[in-house]
Amino acid sequence: MNLTHTKLQPFPHSPPLTHPTFLFSSRSLLPFPRNLKPAHVSPSFLYKKHTLLRYGCFGVSRSRTRSSIIEVEEEQKQKPVLVKRAYPFDEIEPKWQRYWEQNRTFRTPNDVDTSKPKFYVLDMFPYPSGAGLHVGHPLGYTATDILARFKRMHGFNVLHPMGWDAFGLPAEQYAIETGNHPKLTTLRNINRFRSQLKSLGFSYDWDREISTIEPEYYKWTQWIFLQLLKRGLAYQAEVPVNWCPALGTVLANEEVVDGVSERGGHPVIRKPMRQWMLKITAYADRLLEDLDELDWPESIKEMQRNWIGRSEGAEVEFCVLDSDGMETDMKITVYTTRPDTIFGATYLVVAPEYTLLSSIVSTEQRESVEGYQDIASRKSDLERTELQKEKTGVFSGCYAKNPTSGEPIPIWVADYVLGSYGTGAIMAVPAHDARDHEFASKFNIPIKWVVTPNNGSCVESGKAYSGEGIIVNSSNLKVGLDINGLSSKEAAYRVIEWAEKVGKGKKKVNYKLRDWLFARQRYWGEPIPVIFLEDSGESLPVLESELPLTLPELDDFTPSGTGEPPLSKAVSWIKTIDPSSGKPATRETNTMPQWAGSCWYYLRFMDPKNSNELVDKAKEKYWSPVDVYVGGAEHAVLHLLYSRFWHKGNAVLMTGRFCRDTEGQAVLYDIGVVSTKEPFKCVINQGIILGEVQYTACKDTDGNYISADSADDLGEYLQEIIPEERVVKSGEFFVLKDNPNIRLIARAHKMSKSRGNVVNPDDVVSEYGADSLRLYEMFMGPFRDSKTWNTSGIEGVHRFLGRTWRLIVGSPLHHGAFRDGTLVTDVEPTTEQLRALHKCIAKVTEEIEGTRFNTGISAMMEFINAAYKWDKQPKAIIEAFVLLLSPYAPHMAEELWSRLGHPDSIAYEAFPKADPAYLKESTVVLPVQINGKTRGTIQVEKGCSEEDAFTLASQDEKLSKYLNGKPIKKRIFVPGKILNVILDLQNVKAGSIQ
Repeated sequence: MNLTHTKLQPFPHSPPLTHPTFLFSSRSLLPFPRNLKPAHVSPSFLYKKHTLLRYGCFGVSRSRTRSSIIEVEEEQKQKPVLVKRAYPFDEIEPKWQRYWEQNRTFRTPNDVDTSKPKFYVLDMFPYPSGAGLHVGHPLGYTATDILARFKRMHGFNVLHPMGWDAFGLPAEQYAIETGNHPKLTTLRNINRFRSQLKSLGFSYDWDREISTIEPEYYKWTQWIFLQLLKRGLAYQAEVPVNWCPALGTVLANEEVVDGVSERGGHPVIRKPMRQWMLKITAYADRLLEDLDELDWPESIKEMQRNWIGRSEGAEVEFCVLDSDGMETDMKITVYTTRPDTIFGATYLVVAPEYTLLSSIVSTEQRESVEGYQDIASRKSDLERTELQKEKTGVFSGCYAKNPTSGEPIPIWVADYVLGSYGTGAIMAVPAHDARDHEFASKFNIPIKWVVTPNNGSCVESGKAYSGEGIIVNSSNLKVGLDINGLSSKEAAYRVIEWAEKVGKGKKKVNYKLRDWLFARQRYWGEPIPVIFLEDSGESLPVLESELPLTLPELDDFTPSGTGEPPLSKAVSWIKTIDPSSGKPATRETNTMPQWAGSCWYYLRFMDPKNSNELVDKAKEKYWSPVDVYVGGAEHAVLHLLYSRFWHKGNAVLMTGRFCRDTEGQAVLYDIGVVSTKEPFKCVINQGIILGEVQYTACKDTDGNYISADSADDLGEYLQEIIPEERVVKSGEFFVLKDNPNIRLIARAHKMSKSRGNVVNPDDVVSEYGADSLRLYEMFMGPFRDSKTWNTSGIEGVHRFLGRTWRLIVGSPLHHGAFRDGTLVTDVEPTTEQLRALHKCIAKVTEEIEGTRFNTGISAMMEFINAAYKWDKQPKAIIEAFVLLLSPYAPHMAEELWSRLGHPDSIAYEAFPKADPAYLKESTVVLPVQINGKTRGTIQVEKGCSEEDAFTLASQDEKLSKYLNGKPIKKRIFVPGKILNVILDLQNVKAGSIQ
């Protein structure tokens, strides 16, 4: 082996080194910094943790003294130190990654054999942030890669692509701060992400890589927008936005915290501005109905149902009264899902932005109302509707007439009612709605009970009863309505019938879903392909032949300060000519939101190089829908909902016509762009990988440690992070090692730079290899559950891979290198070996198909344990096992497959099939009783005779002492169930049986 001395940089996070010397070869790397202090010495620093032999011994103690380190250094001067590893992953992994790239192993041809089954597996489009990947990201990517490799080996055409959702606010903010163009930053980030993904061995078809920032891609995003615009599904409206006067820009909801900007803490107000909207509400019913057919987590479907928020109820008119109590021409229309409770409406609430509020409010209350409106304008919708927040409001100074009871009721203004939902006004029934009850109690508004529980139970004092029941106190013969004694459902029907008859209201279906605000006052986004004629202001679509409309180059990305987007600074780009009329026009300066490009990328992956159409119809028909779509639950609503809307929109847009069947469901004909109702057949949400557990101790104000379970009693206390070496587990809790009475807080947090708990996968790959990282992430627990990262935990799966390597290749030779070839032989497998193999095949196959990857790994570990007990390793058995391993640990599997004599990649080899004949157990565990008391068990063949069973029991080390030399009265034998030996106690010496 050629060993060379050289100067290299120390490991990340190591102490500063004056002149670190490293010994290394093509196979290993070992640092020997000369200024190490004892505190710096640890196995993970002195050597890679996968090393089996360090300095000629098994390990280096953490308590190793400085003198012993010096001895090692002195020894190093005399002769090279050879480092042995579990297996040579640092050679194997780069080798096979190069092979895959050079041979385009995972390329899916443009023209596939459509007679074969297809499998389209997709990861949710990542945003390429500057921080790169952390170990939480590969969790989902590894799972989809296992599925992709598994399906290829089963003969499927597999589409497994990767691309980048690359437009976004972070890149623009960075550009504003540094002056670097966001495209340069984004491309650098993409290169880093791509490099990291390739280092993990994912079998993506990189020939299909796409990015939303490329004009060749967003040309078709703009084209889709034009189709929506032509059909009235895109329109302009004045809508309230988060406006920050100090920053001079519109902020996204996530950029506003407690009414101020996240950056700088400047006041933010709600201000109406012209915006582009997409009419997603036109698809509300279909988005809701089609959920039932999807193989998605029920929790995700329920979140979408709640977001769409379909409800049935009634719109009812309340006449506004003048100062003399007389009816005016002004009416407030409210929407209610409980018309049965209308007699209990003791006040109305209108939103601060209610359109008629300025006409309703009294002169005396105008100043108070306007002040309240100003405060409400600084809050987001989420803040306003938070159930736990204290209710606020102000009296308008006016009253309205309850149309059923005829009583005058006050009109209040409160921010828990939104102008964007329903009519922007509600009838408040405090006896039967918790929010209304809280509000009425605070402002001393009457509470009138009109519903009693069906079972006659008493309602808890001081609380609203929101359930259904029997109606009471609800009769007014003057208006011709009496619903007393009716059930809530019957009463609701009767009220709607009465309202429609007297012209006071009507039945109404409502949705929480709002139309999609589709514009951002930002530079870094897709330009909206619309122009405005200068003389009339009329908006016109850009001609499709002029697409893509590309972003102009700008040096200044900062907000204008006037509310105009940064694109307003591109004067020469803005000014244009309408090609149809020849009139001067200006371009739209808003850009599309980040969601736009990620709504339809799954379609472009099917045909990424097509410059003539969004996707070839035949390719779309073959590949649609996506079979498995994996990503985080944080995208459960908006991304998935928007993608479903665009997909359905694409279906309808290109049909030219559609009709409805008797079930009321859309039946599409002559579909042009998409051939399915839904884009994603199965959605899987992987769990979150949390950072390593952090231990925190509580202290009183004097600095004394106090137990965490008593800290809250103090009111005020300090916290201190405790290193793991000072912690010990006591029962269910963690305590200080040197003071077990001090209970600690043990908590794992989501990985973030601010917490400093991010683990870089590059470091893990460098120390353990990509296959170990892949296996560990799958082995941590059920795929859909959240898990806590533990770097030391990866050593277990790394040892498993090392044992697998040594079983097949052998132990390292005296100089540290591994032999060529393998130790396997061409002997015929025994029945025992075949049973072990096929049991493993059946389990691994079943668990991959069920995405229970952790238990699939357990099955392979059990197989390796069994194989180590065999005298010989039959080639037929080992080859089948390597095929099982390949979806999980593809680098090792490729290397072993090659060493087993196969010239081609393992990627397309047939996955083993379990033979049912070897899955049947040939032996059973037979309990053995002595005088009716179970004394042990024996392993017997099925169909074993009584005599054979007794012979085995007599030979058993534990049972023989009860049987040998003892007089037997009789034996009771039930085949496969039990053997009970009855001894002749009269002839057995006392004390011989205990």
